[in-house]
Amino acid sequence: MSTTLKSSAPADKVPTDDALPPRKSRRRGENSLAGSITSHGILTVASLVALFPIAWLVYLSLGPDKDDYLHPGRIFGKMTLDNYAFVLQHTPFFDWLWSTLVVSLGTTFIGVLVAATTGYAVSRMRFPGYKKFMWVLLVTQMFPVAVLMVPMYEILSELQLIDNYFGLILVYCSTAVPYCAWLLKGYFDTIPFEIDEAGRVDGLSPFGTFARLILPLAKPGLAVAAFYSFITAFGEVAFASTFMLSDTKYTFAVGLQSFVSEHDAQRNLMAATAVLVAIPVSAFFYLVQKNLVAGLTAGGTKG
Repeated sequence: MSTTLKSSAPADKVPTDDALPPRKSRRRGENSLAGSITSHGILTVASLVALFPIAWLVYLSLGPDKDDYLHPGRIFGKMTLDNYAFVLQHTPFFDWLWSTLVVSLGTTFIGVLVAATTGYAVSRMRFPGYKKFMWVLLVTQMFPVAVLMVPMYEILSELQLIDNYFGLILVYCSTAVPYCAWLLKGYFDTIPFEIDEAGRVDGLSPFGTFARLILPLAKPGLAVAAFYSFITAFGEVAFASTFMLSDTKYTFAVGLQSFVSEHDAQRNLMAATAVLVAIPVSAFFYLVQKNLVAGLTAGGTKG
C-alpha cells in the first residue's frame, strides 16, 4: 500500500527563490542600527565631556563675586556681565591683546617661513649631513625649559633683546621651527618631484619653484605648522614671564597671573578674561580649519 503526500498549497502557488523578496544585505563598512546608535552615543558623551570645561568657565565668569566658584549654584540667580566690563575698562587687556598678537603672529610668520624652507631643502636636496641635521633639530626639543632659561636670558641680554617682542619671538621660534620642519618635510615628500623638474624646464629658479609651485600645493601642511606655531606662542608662560618685564608687554598667559596673588584670587575676573582670550584662538582656528585635518594626515605616508 502506497501513500502519497499532498502539499497543502497548489503547485503553482508554492513560493520559489525567485518569488521571495530580496534580502537586504549590509554594505561593507556600513554599521548596523545598534552599532550606529552606540557610536553616536559615545561621540555625544565625548563631546559633552570636551565642552563641559568651556561651559563651566563661561558660567563662572558670570558670577559677580570672586568667591562664587565655591557656591556655583548661587550664580544662576545673579548673573551679570560686570566682570567683562571691568576687564575691558580697568585692566591692561588691550595691551595684552596687542602683545599677544604681535608675538604670536610674528612667531607664526617667521617660524613657518624658516620651517618651510628647511623642510623643502631636506626633502629635495642631498647635501652632506642632511639626515643628521634633521636629527639635530629633533634633539633640541629634548631640553627642558628650566635648562634653557638661563643661557637664553644671557644671549638675549647680550643682544639687548630683553623686554623686546622680537627677542621673545626668536625664543618661540626655537621651539616651533624643529617640529614644523619635520612636519613640512614629511609633507613635501608627498609632492611629486616631477613638479620641481617642470618648474626648472619653465625657467624658474629653485626658490621660484618653491614659492610658485610647491607652496600652493602645501597649504594643508602650512596650515598645521601655522596653527602649531600660533598656539605655542599664544599659551606659553615661562619664557614670556621671564623675558618680558613691562606690565604692558605681558601676553595673555602672563596677564592672567595678575589676578592671582599670594593673599587674593579674583577668579571671576580671571574666568572672564579667559573667555575673552579664547576669541582670537577660535578665530585663528576658523581660518585654518579647512586645511587642518588634511595637513595632519597627509605627511604620514609618502605618495
